[in-house]
Amino acid sequence: MQHTLSVSPRTIQGKSSLKLAKDGALPAVVYGPKQEAFSITVPRQEFEALLRHGGESALITLEGLEKPMQVLIHDLDRDPVTHIPRHADFYAVEKGAKVTVSVPLSFIGDSMAMKLGANLVKVLHEVEIESDPSKLPSEIEVDISALAAEGDQIHVSDLKAPAGVEILTPGEEVVALAQAVEEEKEEDSAAPDMDAIEVEKKGKEEEEEAA
Repeated sequence: MQHTLSVSPRTIQGKSSLKLAKDGALPAVVYGPKQEAFSITVPRQEFEALLRHGGESALITLEGLEKPMQVLIHDLDRDPVTHIPRHADFYAVEKGAKVTVSVPLSFIGDSMAMKLGANLVKVLHEVEIESDPSKLPSEIEVDISALAAEGDQIHVSDLKAPAGVEILTPGEEVVALAQAVEEEKEEDSAAPDMDAIEVEKKGKEEEEEAA
């Protein structure tokens, strides 16, 4: 799915760009194999809405420049406390060229193993793919109904990629598995040593007779 973002060229640089945050804007830069780097300003709320709906792998058309430009989010800097975006790097997509990106995994379906008490362990949360920019999926689905019993696994090779999309992550890598729930074993209380008790009893009896 393609998304549109209204941007404007940016002339404010360095520490002065901190003022952009107060104005609800996000500083960003655009570059690519055939695109000289240049700075832009992005409306923060519009950009955050795009992230919620399309994720960081979304294909974005930048409008407001000399001509529309298709880009991907190459790097996103977030505040370590609030996680609010502070700066974005956009990669200009070359027309006709495929792109390599990481897309998140979406776990769907019901697992019989889970219903029987097993735990679902998600080993991977994203995979790397190669695709035409216009066919980039926002996510790859993982159907956990394949996990029918404890110990069952889903591998990357089991995933179904949309037409025109190639998954680059090695097929033998485990995506998810049904893990048995380990029961806590109660420690058996030590049984009394009857021989020791008998010896101790006899010892007391001998002491009493001697007295």
